[in-house]
Amino acid sequence: MKFLPILIVMFLGSSFQLPVMADGPVIQEWAVPFEGARPRDPYVDAKGQVWFCDQRRGFLGIFNPKTEGFSEIKLGEGVKPHNLIIDEDGYVWFAANTKPFIGRLDPETNSVTSFPMPEGRATDPHTLIFDGKGYIWFTAQWSNDVGRLNMVTGQVDVMPVPTAKSRPYGIKLAPNGDIWVVLFGTNKLAHIDPDSLTLTEIELPRKEIRPRRLEITRDGQIWYGDYAAGFLGRFNPESKETTEWLMPGGEDASPYGMAQDDQGTLWIAEGGVPNRMVSFDPATEEFTSVQDITHAKGAMSSTARWYVASGSPRSSAAIAGQN
Repeated sequence: MKFLPILIVMFLGSSFQLPVMADGPVIQEWAVPFEGARPRDPYVDAKGQVWFCDQRRGFLGIFNPKTEGFSEIKLGEGVKPHNLIIDEDGYVWFAANTKPFIGRLDPETNSVTSFPMPEGRATDPHTLIFDGKGYIWFTAQWSNDVGRLNMVTGQVDVMPVPTAKSRPYGIKLAPNGDIWVVLFGTNKLAHIDPDSLTLTEIELPRKEIRPRRLEITRDGQIWYGDYAAGFLGRFNPESKETTEWLMPGGEDASPYGMAQDDQGTLWIAEGGVPNRMVSFDPATEEFTSVQDITHAKGAMSSTARWYVASGSPRSSAAIAGQN
């Protein structure tokens, strides 16, 4: 079965199987052997290895599902990586987060090339995405910026968010090439025209909404998790209409990581207690499975686990879990 990059709320403890509800996902865990690790934001490379950031210790980690072995690469002094992505040549790009640069690691030599941010701008690169046109787009949460890095020249363009303390967090590429960002400190989304670099804020209907991560389905609909009130939301860019569904965990669900699998199903990580993996079918507009993650301690906990879900006929997917 093919494994796509779906849910992560990350690692500790030996390998074991979790209980499964009828027709629900099968979940297996592996111990991350590095004491004090804070793994997050995994990405699967062309060899099937799972790369992840160890934000607390300043490492990039690698898990080999075939051997069930782990290895790690130490980054520079003071670097606490938050997020990573891997390009088609196998280079690993990471958001340094505590340092003002985006790094590119060569997995053959473990050497790192740094791409610095403009002076005083986007000083905390947070979440990265490729656009398929030679650029990496990224958020900078506390700098209140969204940026674009030219992967060849290293030039960085920065788009400040007009609303102060908006906390640009999750970022995704739409099927039409547009960029969408959730503004975690507000009840707003941000849309960016990649040609003009114009950033437009879009207010969601409830003042209490705090969107943290997002997903964009193949029809261009924008899906977000309302971390504050426990809703799954959908924004239609054409009609400007917003529809919401209360998560199975209710107002304390704290929906965080989100991804879609190859069948179009949305998978959402609930960060409340207990942690849950929840699936939602956009076609029927129904939640289709709810899986308690009994050994997780909450999405804000330092105890974290990498979950790979698989269920016939669905391929798996992977979601980022911690803050």
